[in-house]
Amino acid sequence: MMVDFSGKTAVLTGAGSGFGLECARIAAARGMNLVLVDVQADALAAAEAELSPECQRHGAAVMARRVDVSNAEAMDALATEVVARFGAPHFVFNNAGVGSGGLVWENSVADWEWVLGVNLWGVIHGVRCFTPHMLAAAQADPAWQGHIVNTASMAGLLTAPNMGIYNVSKHAVVALSETLYQDLSLVTNQVGASVLCPYFVPTGIALSHRNRPDALADERPTQSQLIGQAMSEKAVNSGKVSAADVAEKVFAAMEANQFYIYSHPQALANVTQRMQAMVEGRNPPDPFGQRPDVGAKLRAALRG
Repeated sequence: MMVDFSGKTAVLTGAGSGFGLECARIAAARGMNLVLVDVQADALAAAEAELSPECQRHGAAVMARRVDVSNAEAMDALATEVVARFGAPHFVFNNAGVGSGGLVWENSVADWEWVLGVNLWGVIHGVRCFTPHMLAAAQADPAWQGHIVNTASMAGLLTAPNMGIYNVSKHAVVALSETLYQDLSLVTNQVGASVLCPYFVPTGIALSHRNRPDALADERPTQSQLIGQAMSEKAVNSGKVSAADVAEKVFAAMEANQFYIYSHPQALANVTQRMQAMVEGRNPPDPFGQRPDVGAKLRAALRG
């Protein structure tokens, strides 16, 4: 349970926008050292320029690094540099993510590798690289406290159609995070874990195609991918809960040692329906049961 943030160190991936940037703003205001990580150079530079004065005002420092979180060697090097400069980080926010839609059989190998690389392997590397340092710090100091937050999604608890790769990546992050929580509980009371499951919140994820790797540059999106991207952009951009609201929930969860963090608790009704169907052995329920108009539009668009 983290309650004192001043002078501590936060590592945040996807720090150039969305939840990462908003959490970095809170961390800076609380006097934390910041390690800002993003793959988009201009967004990273803007975040560093904005947050450095606030950190300096509190006697804290900012380190910004352009890193592809799917790259194991790059993440290993980042962890080594962070620990050498600041010691073990107290807050690790494995937040970098990309969105991708389309019928599950239409996605290419390159699509799968990109989305799973960022959304899942990025979290795996964050956990793999930083947790041992945090545990060592906790063992050396009984008063040391740390917390890891992994960004999943309500798509990690539901299975909406036409967004299979994203669903798979986020379900895996939920499973990884729950296991991390259980594993940490076996060995320490000083390092906690949470999983963030946002629903439709206006962030940069709807524009993830801006950071598609070169391997995907020549691939023309399928009809289902274009439909999925358009629906995602509309849903995300119409969200009433802001990224700043979600960032406040992240810090409140760390203070309360709360594992599940939801931006839209009302969406859990759909999760309950899914879980009941699983327990009762029924077929998966209609994900658009509460919004049949959305399902009808998607079917009509896909059937052309």
